[in-house]
Formats: sequence, C-alpha cells, structure tokens
Amino acid sequence: MSAFSRFTPLVSSLPSTIPFVGPEAIERQRGRPIKARIGANESGFGPAPSVLKAMAEAGTGVWKYNDPENFELKQALASHLGTLPANLAVGEGIDGLLGQIVRMVIEPGLPVVTSLGGYPTFNFHVAGHGGRLVTVPYVNDREDLDGLLAAVKREDAPLVYFANPDNPMGSWWDADSVVRFAKALPETCLLVLDEAYGETAPGSTIPPIASLIDMPNVIRTRTFSKAYGLAGARIGYAISTPGTAQAFDKIRNHFGMNRIGTAAAIAALADGAYLTEVLGNIAASRERIAAIAIRNGLEPLPSATNFVTVDGGRDAIFARAIVDRLMQDHGVFIRMPGVAPLNRCIRISTGPEADMALLEEALPKVIEAVVNRQ
Repeated sequence: MSAFSRFTPLVSSLPSTIPFVGPEAIERQRGRPIKARIGANESGFGPAPSVLKAMAEAGTGVWKYNDPENFELKQALASHLGTLPANLAVGEGIDGLLGQIVRMVIEPGLPVVTSLGGYPTFNFHVAGHGGRLVTVPYVNDREDLDGLLAAVKREDAPLVYFANPDNPMGSWWDADSVVRFAKALPETCLLVLDEAYGETAPGSTIPPIASLIDMPNVIRTRTFSKAYGLAGARIGYAISTPGTAQAFDKIRNHFGMNRIGTAAAIAALADGAYLTEVLGNIAASRERIAAIAIRNGLEPLPSATNFVTVDGGRDAIFARAIVDRLMQDHGVFIRMPGVAPLNRCIRISTGPEADMALLEEALPKVIEAVVNRQ
C-alpha cells in the first residue's frame, strides 16, 4: 500500500520540534523542581501591583472576546511612543508577530538573512514557511551589520532579521549604526528590528521612533515579556508605517489577544515608576551575576539585556556540563547559546535575590565537579 500524507510536502518534511525546551519540560525530564528559574529571560521581579489589580478586574469580563481592533491598547501605545495608532500592530508576543511577518513576505525557496546563532524562534518560522535561511557569523560576540548587509545584497533577500540588543549574547549597537544599517538596505528587503530588550539597554541604543517611522521596509518589534514582567500574557507589538502595519490585518488572528493580558499591558504603560524600579533591579542583578562569574574564574560579557552571557573560557562541552549540573544537582535553570563559537558561553537571566543566592552557592560546586570529571 502506498504511503499517504494528509499534510503538505513542506509540513511533512519538517521535524516536530520547538525552538526551546521549556523549563516545565526540563522539570518533567529531570524529575526535579526548578528552584531558581533564571534561564528563559523572563522577569522574576514580576509585574507591578497596579498591573495585577488591573488583571484581576479584567478577569470578571473574560467571558467576552477581546476587542479585535485592539483600540485601547493601540491608543495607549501611541501615546507612550509618540506615534499614531495607525503605525502599530498588536500580536501574541513577538514570536506571534514574527510568524506573521515571515508569512507575509516569504514563499518557499526565498532567502532570509539572519545571524548564525541568533534567535531560533525566527528561524523556526522561516522553516515553517519554506524560506531558505542564510546565516552570518557573529564578530566579537556581536551581530555583524556589514556581514548582514552584504548577505542581503548577495542573495537579493526580501527579509533580514536583526536583534538590538541581541539574544543570546546581550551585545548591542548604538542607534546611529542601526539607522545607517536600515537605510543602507535595498528597499526590496524588509528589516525586522527586534527590540525586545530595548527597555533594559543604554539610552543611546534604541533609535528614536521618528528616525525609522517613515521607512515601509522596517518593522520594529517590541514586547511586554521582559521589563514589564508579562511573558505569560503574550503581548507584543510592531511599529512601522501605516501601510506596513495594516498588512498584519490581512492574516492575523483577530481574536488572538486576551482581555486580561491587554488590560495588563495598558496598566503597565501607565505605571512608569514601577518600570524604573524594575530596571534598577535588573541592572543590580546583572552586576551580581557578573561578580559571581568572576569569582568563579569565568568572564561575564557586557550586557544591555535582562541577562548576562558568561564566557566559560573552554568549549561547548564544558558549558553544557555547567548548565546540566546546575539543574540536575541544584535546581538552577539557565541556558546556553546553541551554535559555535557562541556555545562556549552560558546565559543567566537576572532575577530576585533568592535566585542570585542559589546561583552563588551552586556555581562553584558545579564548576569543581565538572572540572574534576574532565
């Protein structure tokens, strides 16, 4: 009997996988609870009390669908950003928006440029829509703007992805360099400028809204998952020209946003004092992680994010052993980059004092155990 697949040839050819193994899955696999969840770049500091109150109040109306036009959230975002609601698209986190962007631009076989070792969820969406991934190595642990531009021109690529600040290395480019890169791209190439970590970066990192707002081939993506502590609410948004932003309406899930998360995002934008407090906590935690790393003979890399990437000074085997032993022996969950030479490093998210104390206690024990086994 001949083999039959009810799926398209593309879907049939893809592996059944996810870009990241979730902390919950790691707990199930290892049979051990996570005590310090400092691997997924969430905010262990949580959302503001005012946000939690807004979520509780919104819960009584959760029987209703969310406004499919996201009117109130767009109004609040426009006021916060100093732009127009027409410049905005709202989606289920940056991951959801990335999938929609790839769907709008990429047909099977078309080239898509990104950095080798960059955000794997974007690559996941490219594969899911049949794109051909073209990767550019990092240079000195930072995304290579000249290399990305050259690859776009060489491949005549219709789409390029660039994260600033970067995940997984925590590095960043200054705003002027980002604007020059965007303006040097061919008009036929759409730039996805992922600014998920924009709130935690130095002030000179993020280009002013006005500097790119008139460019229809630039989409800036942002999120409430990091500094605002709403990763589980799945609230992301895109900034572009009205024509580009409106294109999302052709394919998006119009009832994809939830009422509780939307209320949380609006309340978070209104509570600037709490955001300032959290940003201070993140900065202090970055310094704490760096100090712990140095005391253990490791090298913390400069970071503009809510995590610190730490150079183990050896290879991926050493880094993987640290990641695995921290979880297995101590319940401390961290991650590491997945591609050489970045995978000589481990990546530790910022978090509250209890998590930092567990890391400080466990890391020297783990390094001693790993070194003795090698």
